[in-house]
Amino acid sequence: MKLKRFFILFVLCLPIVLFAQSNKGITVFQSGTEGYQSFRIPAIINLPNGSLLAFAEGRVNGGADFGHVNIVMKKSKDEGRTWSRLQIVATNKKLQAGNAAPVIDLTDPHYPKGRIFLFYNTGNKSEGEIRKRNGYREVWYITSIDNGKTWSEPTNITNQVSKINQPDINPNWHHKEDWRSYANTPGHAMQLKCGVYKGRIYVAANHSEGGPQANFTDYVAHGFYSDDHGKTFHISEDNPFRGSNESTAAELSCGRVMMNSRNQRGDILQRIVAISNNGGFTWDTAYFDKQLPDPVCEGSLLTLRYKKRNNVLAFCNDASTRGRDSLTLRISYDNGETWGKSFLIEAKNTAYSDITVVNKHTLGILYEANDYRKIVFRKINWKK
Repeated sequence: MKLKRFFILFVLCLPIVLFAQSNKGITVFQSGTEGYQSFRIPAIINLPNGSLLAFAEGRVNGGADFGHVNIVMKKSKDEGRTWSRLQIVATNKKLQAGNAAPVIDLTDPHYPKGRIFLFYNTGNKSEGEIRKRNGYREVWYITSIDNGKTWSEPTNITNQVSKINQPDINPNWHHKEDWRSYANTPGHAMQLKCGVYKGRIYVAANHSEGGPQANFTDYVAHGFYSDDHGKTFHISEDNPFRGSNESTAAELSCGRVMMNSRNQRGDILQRIVAISNNGGFTWDTAYFDKQLPDPVCEGSLLTLRYKKRNNVLAFCNDASTRGRDSLTLRISYDNGETWGKSFLIEAKNTAYSDITVVNKHTLGILYEANDYRKIVFRKINWKK
């Protein structure tokens, strides 16, 4: 009888124990393992079949942004409880391939089960040298039609999505603008689901223009997009704020777009928000959002619910003005005008993050933790 009671109590308590374990987060990428000294810059998407794909920069020799860097991936088929072995999906020989920006095209009739696009950047010098025009950055994408098992050969779209004016690289590419450094979001890209721009693939990005300037005002955010499933690409208007840098974007109601950017200048420790009424091509308004403090770091924005008047949004960043800590998830029920609900994900030593839908009430957060030593996946019931 005592054994039977013990068994019943064990079964009743088991879900609580499992929830507590999963709530602490699961390490997906651990620095110093699997052939990499460091893993950084997470990105994550969910697939139509319920699987999750987690991406990161695998930095072979250390933690520096530039060097021998590959884009690596792991897959989970059980909502993030377990993860596959590491898979290398994009390389640049012994140079840099980074800033993974994945998105699924669900509107191409040639691929009714969806086609994954993974946008990324390559470079031959450090960012500081490229700002001085001593190197270059390029933009590429690869695709997968089998849920990330295999990937296409890479396609270089630099000439379509950048205004890099370097005749020694491309003698047929001439612009008055002198774009130099370049970076995708980093984090997931997006596809618009509603309105006249339905199906548009959109990637938030940023670039530097001209030589290095004080307070990083040579940087400015922009976006690029495709309306024909990746055949051609177009560049958006620049963000109105000089110094806007790493950016993320999401769809508002009626097919509008919100871009949310890091302020590289660091003079105002808040996120820069820009709103577009034409699918992210031009910006109708831009402002600093006092509700979203930021220590000059990356953030992630995601549309959770699509409605006629007010889409439900999620935003995640280090919500601190002291430094990179206090990773916080926020929920907005009014197109990002207010952020009435928040969850503290982890209090100390956090940095970059990305978010995705796991199921109806659950968000998955892939984030840098333990002072860049690991990348962790954690689930949050945002409907609580």
